[in-house]
Amino acid sequence: MTDAGSSSPPEAPAGCPAHAGAVRLAGLEYQQTPSQLYREMRRNHGAVAPVLLDGDIPAWLVLGYSEVSYVTSHDELFARDSRRWNQWEHIPADWPLLPFVGYQPSVLFTEGAEHRRRAGVITEALEGVDQFELARDCQQIADRLISDFAGSGQAELMSAYAHALAMRAAVRMCGMPATGDDTQQFVEDLRISLDAAEGDDPVAAYGRVGARIQQLVKDKRDRPGPDVTSRMLLHPAGLTDEEIVQDLISVIAAAQQPTANWICNTLRLLLTDERFALNVSGGRLSVGEALNEVLWLDTPTQNFIGRWAVRDTQLGGRQIRAGDCLVLGLAAANTDPQIWPDSYVGAENAAHLSFSNGEHRCPYPAPLLADVIARTAVETLLERLPDLVLSVEPEELTWRPSIWMRGLTSLPVQFTPVVQ
Repeated sequence: MTDAGSSSPPEAPAGCPAHAGAVRLAGLEYQQTPSQLYREMRRNHGAVAPVLLDGDIPAWLVLGYSEVSYVTSHDELFARDSRRWNQWEHIPADWPLLPFVGYQPSVLFTEGAEHRRRAGVITEALEGVDQFELARDCQQIADRLISDFAGSGQAELMSAYAHALAMRAAVRMCGMPATGDDTQQFVEDLRISLDAAEGDDPVAAYGRVGARIQQLVKDKRDRPGPDVTSRMLLHPAGLTDEEIVQDLISVIAAAQQPTANWICNTLRLLLTDERFALNVSGGRLSVGEALNEVLWLDTPTQNFIGRWAVRDTQLGGRQIRAGDCLVLGLAAANTDPQIWPDSYVGAENAAHLSFSNGEHRCPYPAPLLADVIARTAVETLLERLPDLVLSVEPEELTWRPSIWMRGLTSLPVQFTPVVQ
């Protein structure tokens, strides 16, 4: 792995937008303190920085709040269909970011009227989720998970609680069994495809995810039920099974991994920040403030790839060529000193870009459902285990070395054992 301050490559591929100061994003170990890297990149490059993805593939990282907002609000200039990319000839078949950028007939890559049709189906299917029932289901899931470790007086909350709860809630909403080896393998493959660790094969994992969702769609076509998948199948827009498979992958991926990291990042804040210490136990107001602050300062989706320039244009003083790839720096934008000049992020403000912006933002009411899952998870844990504390010093907690997702490697805690 290379350090964030490592030297630039001696030369870039032909047509590369990056210049001598391009920063390699692949393999960076900066994730413990990404804000430092973003500050350095702003100082050296401004609001739009030249970067190199895995394999030294050139792209632009959009760091500024106003610039990210502009890109996501102008689909006519910066569109989602990745087939526009001017670097495809340099992309190998096993490129680790293919699950992110390889074109699929998914809502993620559609544009214009077709995108509105597909996103409309997802929105209406999600609107069928009763938020009170979801909160009840999440509390039941939380209670069962907590009961599994409550008697031991210790737990590792990333795997035993946050990821498990978000996974069970997401797959239950879509009509998949919430437990079992098949579901567990599905979630592991989903993690690999979104945030591969060294030695993982994200392309193969993504293929297995697709196969499992194909089977779910087939089952629900035969036996529909009160779930998101069935509502998508029965929608008058008449999506094909393949379209529904692709869109369900997007829905479940967005509901599971980011929500799990949102839960854990919020628990870390509550357990390590003295501003919350007096009100953690049953402090519902503090939980809400912490959830929102995390979306500003430790948002689960740090960077999102991406947008592709429809034609030559300018952005943040940079000349962007047709087909260039732009990575949305959501975390950098949320902490842009242009919007927080005094380095104070107001947790009561909800104008963050953590759910993106514009036509391709996270479709309503998905952010509300994610909030129900995360809030219920945090509140239930603190109510059941009111003397919860970290098992390690706060500075010993480490973040996964990913430029895409912001999540801890583990969150070990201890508490007074509870006799069931």
